Amino acid sequence: MKKDFYEVLGVSKTATADEIKKAYRKLALQYHPDKNQGNKEAEEKFKEAAEAYSVLSDPEKRKRYDQFGEAGLGGAGGFGGAGMSMEDIFSNFGDIFGGIFGGGFGGGGGRTRRVMRGSNLRVTIKLTYEEIAEGVEKKIKVKKAVPCDTCKGTGAKDGTAFKTCPSCNGQGRVVHTQQSIFGMMQQVSDCPHCHGEGKVITERCPKCNGEGLVYQEEVISIPIPAGVEDGMQLSVAGKGNAAPRGGINGDLLVVIQEIPHKDFQRDHQNLHYTLPVSYMDAVLGASVEVPTLGGKAKIKIEAGTPSGKLLRLRGQGFPSIQRGMPKGDMIVSVHVVVPKHLDKEEKAMLEKMREMPAFQVDRAKFKEPGFFERMKEYFG
Repeated sequence: MKKDFYEVLGVSKTATADEIKKAYRKLALQYHPDKNQGNKEAEEKFKEAAEAYSVLSDPEKRKRYDQFGEAGLGGAGGFGGAGMSMEDIFSNFGDIFGGIFGGGFGGGGGRTRRVMRGSNLRVTIKLTYEEIAEGVEKKIKVKKAVPCDTCKGTGAKDGTAFKTCPSCNGQGRVVHTQQSIFGMMQQVSDCPHCHGEGKVITERCPKCNGEGLVYQEEVISIPIPAGVEDGMQLSVAGKGNAAPRGGINGDLLVVIQEIPHKDFQRDHQNLHYTLPVSYMDAVLGASVEVPTLGGKAKIKIEAGTPSGKLLRLRGQGFPSIQRGMPKGDMIVSVHVVVPKHLDKEEKAMLEKMREMPAFQVDRAKFKEPGFFERMKEYFG
């Protein structure tokens, strides 16, 4: 079982962005692979800290994590520490590591080529209430950028039409020296000619015109966890657009959209259902069958049940996307249907009943139940 991201970084759930960044920098220094060569445990802690930071440093991801746990981030196979490579970590958090390690992992201060990242894709998936209640796997077809198979994503003809960049002599970086009030200052930046690649294309790939990418359709399976809600966004890591020159793929962002149900309305985990009952069933009581998301259930209408009374079927709502939380309930609102059209015999019977004591109403003594009385009655 994965640890809580706040526990991984050793911060509280109310920690500020600066406190989170400071805690991550401390752990990154402690467990950096250059300082712990051959130590697998340190490497895992390094990745674990990177994963925690990637979530808690992003306001939107942090909000979803606080509300729904990891399922809200990647219930469809999202960001996972075990699946992170060192290249992923250093490309995503270069602003952190650049200041600490002066060039990145494995180089001992040498040059680290900037790794490009593909753009994210966003899709909307429509789900029925039944699919949300059980969880479902959806297959969707998306058109996305993928590496060109002709040039292997390099953009060069046959994947080999390169030459060393003459501007930086293959280093990928250039040094600018300028006079300042503090003396001569040097600034290192990516080579503007080769964009940090250290090499330039001599002849473009005819299929992708030197972009290294082409567009094609791909069928992607997306497991949707039970209990998701309308508007929730899940993330499928690495299933977005590919990046040029062998960079890191973007993510596929999956937005949940609920399909309205003909019988039910949803209120987070609870379901609401309006049950029409006849006047006589409300007066005399009855056992009535009602639909549920999983089939049908029997519900007892007590004698004398008024219109608007709320009944509860425990555990017949939606499961929670958060682990360990109970299922919601189904709230049944009784609606007494009063007949509008009566024949002579029916009308005569009701006229006779109207004079009976049980059908008399003492308006002077009538008092509508207050809020607390209704809640007490509802929760038993």
